[in-house]
Order: sequence, then structure tokens, then C-alpha cells
Amino acid sequence: MRRGESGFSLLLAVDKPQGMSSHDVVNRVRRVFGERRVGHAGTLDPLATGVLPLCVGPATRLEHFLVGHDKVYQAELRFGWETSTDDAEGEPTRRAPVPAHLADPACAHEVLAKLVGEQLQRPPAYAAIKVNGRAAYARARAGEDVVLDARPIVVHAAELIDAQRDEEGDVRWRVRFAVSKGTYIRSLARDAGRLAGSAAHLSGLRRLAAGAVSIDDCVTLDQLEDRGTQAAIDPVAALGLRFAHADHCRAAVRNGARLKDDDLRLQPALRGQSASVATAPKTQARDAACMAAGRAGAGEPRPGELACVLLEDRLAAVYEFDAQRGLWASRCGFSVGVSRG
Repeated sequence: MRRGESGFSLLLAVDKPQGMSSHDVVNRVRRVFGERRVGHAGTLDPLATGVLPLCVGPATRLEHFLVGHDKVYQAELRFGWETSTDDAEGEPTRRAPVPAHLADPACAHEVLAKLVGEQLQRPPAYAAIKVNGRAAYARARAGEDVVLDARPIVVHAAELIDAQRDEEGDVRWRVRFAVSKGTYIRSLARDAGRLAGSAAHLSGLRRLAAGAVSIDDCVTLDQLEDRGTQAAIDPVAALGLRFAHADHCRAAVRNGARLKDDDLRLQPALRGQSASVATAPKTQARDAACMAAGRAGAGEPRPGELACVLLEDRLAAVYEFDAQRGLWASRCGFSVGVSRG
């Protein structure tokens, strides 16, 4: 085993605390497991808390499959001014009166309804998006005037939790957003202020779900210190893909060989179930329940479909279906399978 490698291959979900960057969390996890190969799937700003999926050891190859999914957030919007970063960390850039009716839930519902649907969103200047090879936030910090191109996003839901005036007299809304990949909640806060005829910025943010990984799957960093590998989550549930046990063609899977259509008896994805598991028997019982249901709901493989392939109840590979050839091709394999908890 090479220096900096632990032998672990697993997924985690950490409830990121406020004030830490996503990279800070990665460094903490490296120390916990004695493993240099640690990566996160979906950056959270230091201001934000909540779901941060992490990959440890060879499981870092799964990062590509964990990003790009829909996400759910609980956000707090504060009215009265916009900032340079569109959140509480920036300097005020525009102030505006806050009409009394903005504290009325009926008004908040009306404004939020206008944010729902497909749209082009202009990201904040302080974003990680590269502009000619350099991050936009780095250019903004250097004093450059950064204006990013609008990008297509989808806001699936914008549900008001409450709207009220706080002790300082400021109007704040708490909102649950369900959004597509690439959506900046900071920009939604800014846009909500403008739609309301005022100004607003994001004053608090908590990610409740990233794809199939929810806040219920997460542990705190202190809990991670105590539990170690017992904090691992099930990669099959986290990936949200259909799966198949393939012990009957072990050699082919280990070698990354193509598989015939009928080599994989697909089981339904473990959707709506927690990705967190305490012991392997739980994953086996869950898989058995899927198998008992037969192929109902599973159906035939779809062109380009990805599927989890298991050997001895560990994730051994991710395969993709080539419909033209009627074969499964390996997209990602592991000599030591990814633990299911």
C-alpha cells in the first residue's frame, strides 16, 4: 500500500458546519482516515451548512456520477440591500426601501411563484466559474468588473416556510428551494428582492439534499471522528441507479469486460430510501426486498443507462448500456469494491 493510502473505499455524507469551506472538510476527513484520496461532490460556500457528499480512497472515481443532480435547500432571504457576493459575506452594493407588505406571507408566495420554472440565471460575480482560465471570484476580488453569462436552470419549487420582521426590523423570508444543477441560491435571493420591488441578499443557507443523499444520511465531523468507517453510506442508494448482483460473472466484471444484456438482472433503484446504513445485513435485506418484487418496475435496460454492479455485496463497477450492441460496458471499476456500510 502506498503512503497516504488507507485501504478504505467508501462514501460519506457530512453535515458541513458554517464557517468551513468544503476543502476544509476534505482535509479533516483525510486526517480521520489517514487517506489522501478524498474528494467532495458539490461545493458548499463557507456560509452554508448541510449535505456534503464525500468519497474516500478509490471511491473518489464516483465523484463524476454524484454531481449534476437536483438539490434541495432551506434559504433565508434578508431584504433591504444587495451585496457584492449576493450573500451576507459581501459589501452592500444597492439599498432599497422595504415595503411593509413584504412581511405578508401572501406577498411572499406571489413573488416566489414567479421564480419557479425554467429560466436563464445570471450567476453571482463571486462564483467558481472559470473566465479565460481563472475563477470569476478571483477576478472579482482583484477588482475586475465581472459579469457572467446567464445559464439555463430550473427551479422546481420555491416554498415559503415563513415571512416575518425580525428584532432589528428587517424583513426575512425562509424558503425551501428545489432546484436543478448549477442553480445559485444567492442569485435567487437577489432576483426575489428585485421582483418584490426592493433589494435582498442570501443571509443563510442549508442544503437538505443533493441527489439521493439527504440530511438524514449525514453525520457531523465530531460524529465522524467517533464512528469512522461505520459512518459510510450505501453508494448504490447514493447514486440512485438500478443495480444487479453479478457474482456469476465475477471474472468479467473484475477485468472490466463487456457483459451481455441478460448478464445483469436489474433491480429497481433504491429511491426514497436512506443511503445511510449501519451494517451489511441491512443492505442485503433491502436488496432482497427489491428482488422479491421481481423485475416489476425495473424493465429492460435503456440506451445509455448506468447501473451499479455488485460483487459480494460491494460496489464493484458502474456499467453503461450500449443499446446498439446490446452490451454493457464498464465505465468505472474497483479492484477492491466500495463498501456499502
